[in-house]
Amino acid sequence: MQLSLKGKKVLITGGTSGIGRQIALTFAQHGASVAVFGTNRERAAQVLQELKSHKVSDEQQFLAEIVDVSKKEDIDATINDILEKWGSIDVLINNAGITRDGLLMKMTEEHWDEVMDVNLKSVFNTCHALVRPMMKARSGKIINISSVVGLTGNAGQVNYSASKSGVIGFTKSLAQELATRGICVNCIAPGFIETRMTDKLTDAQREGILKKIPMGRMGNAEEIANAALFLASDLSTYMTGQVLTVDGGMVM
Repeated sequence: MQLSLKGKKVLITGGTSGIGRQIALTFAQHGASVAVFGTNRERAAQVLQELKSHKVSDEQQFLAEIVDVSKKEDIDATINDILEKWGSIDVLINNAGITRDGLLMKMTEEHWDEVMDVNLKSVFNTCHALVRPMMKARSGKIINISSVVGLTGNAGQVNYSASKSGVIGFTKSLAQELATRGICVNCIAPGFIETRMTDKLTDAQREGILKKIPMGRMGNAEEIANAALFLASDLSTYMTGQVLTVDGGMVM
């Protein structure tokens, strides 16, 4: 059995930058057709061109859609359009995420709601739209991107940590619901990865983080993409309800 996604049709939220973009490009290199959701038209157009340059067969198709993943009606309409064009979506990757960091005593209700809507409600929205088609096909892979702070918590991130912990609980529950239908639902919990989010860290913050990582470095988006590739492939058909931490040893 090979690590191939040839013929697979994949949807990735938050797919126009960072980890999501790298997952999209990696999957394209392994033969998948890929649709990405994002909110920035310029980045979406750029990723679409990058995907086309990474294609390995003429059968591959690529889409880049501007979608507010927190709005169920937008998700439903866009996914229905993709299903009409492609016939099916074999792999769903919920990667969309934002931060609105701050101590709880200073956190606004708006910042709480924003993070919950994008990081957690979006997972409900996409899964709700795709569960019936996947059940009918009796196959599918759902991969939700959480975070190690969903396992450990993190001061100044009660909203983000709660949303990512919620993604883990959602993953385990949905895995139990869908296991008999041949659908695997798993979760990746990245540690600190070099992205636009971590670019905002001060030198002191970065130094403090590195002390907590046994491997002594931050990860990169390609390392998360490789974990997603494994979970999306036929090499992981007996894995469901699992949280795969890719964190340099932070959580053991």
